[in-house]
Amino acid sequence: MPRTLTGESALDAVAAAVAEELMPGAEPAAVAPTLVLARRVLGIEAAAIQSLAGRLDDSFARAIDLLMDCKGRVVVSGVGKSGHIARKTASTFASTGTPAFFVHAAEASHGDLGMVTEADCLVAFSYSGESSELLAIVPILKRRGAKLIAITGHPSSTLASLADVHLDAHVDAEACPLNLAPTASTTAALALGDALAVVMLDRRGFGSEDFARSHPGGALGRRLLTYVHDVMRTGDAVPRVGVDASLLTALLESSRKGMAMTAVVAADDRVEGIFTDGDLRRLIERTHDFADVRVVDVMHRAPRAIGPDRLAAEAADLMEEHRINQLLVVDADGRLVGALHIHDLTHAKVI
Repeated sequence: MPRTLTGESALDAVAAAVAEELMPGAEPAAVAPTLVLARRVLGIEAAAIQSLAGRLDDSFARAIDLLMDCKGRVVVSGVGKSGHIARKTASTFASTGTPAFFVHAAEASHGDLGMVTEADCLVAFSYSGESSELLAIVPILKRRGAKLIAITGHPSSTLASLADVHLDAHVDAEACPLNLAPTASTTAALALGDALAVVMLDRRGFGSEDFARSHPGGALGRRLLTYVHDVMRTGDAVPRVGVDASLLTALLESSRKGMAMTAVVAADDRVEGIFTDGDLRRLIERTHDFADVRVVDVMHRAPRAIGPDRLAAEAADLMEEHRINQLLVVDADGRLVGALHIHDLTHAKVI
């Protein structure tokens, strides 16, 4: 009787066999067994996904039509490793514009089935297609009128036969050396779930702003949902002086407001220029006598500015592009309504 290999002995045996294929006649030490087997695993899983892509047919399009026609929620279910894939797929659906949630098939038989209605569509993951927990609830849901998309590795399985649409996720072999642990099969199922979610995203016209609204706590949400008016300084916190102010007055205003600059405005608050610490350093190189200097004579005219309804991320990009740390905020008529310092954007976690 052949000896069953387990643990490290199985790994070493498979690695040695692969090494012999790659480097016939080489000494075992010439090839690192761990790397050989790791590459084999990745190769098998990549091949499984490639094979899956080549087998996609009209059944995938019909599954998308069912999901688009769903008036309720997409309910994703499975047990074991397939349950983990189902949970992730539900999360991906929900975050990309398709309302969805996960229901554990075993828990469904003990009350959670009440979460599923006749308006919902069930996406069931089971590689064997014979999971008893799923087969116990599917007939009940079908009688209610819910539609079923089954993702299995066996088109002739019971679950596949009960489905309105069956998607074939068959793999030729698991990446596990024993061909037992779900590895390539779960990778293929996960990729197929992603394909469904992404095509649904495209069909629904789900854009980056929609994605941000689903992820308000993440970096993308902050970049796409935070506007200049949310983070800008306003009122007395904005450094400003009139065009008739002396340079010393401008310096005091800049120091008092702590933005290393001051806006220079006309009587109607239209921005005429800006005076920054950089302008001061350049002025010191020319003279040390500021007593009779007016700010209007040394300010930087036509300063960079942005509107309050623009994205804060755009302000960050503008600062980076022009290598500046402050930005004036003006309305459509060029009147000063606020100011931004790069630290304001950092504090808001926009950058």
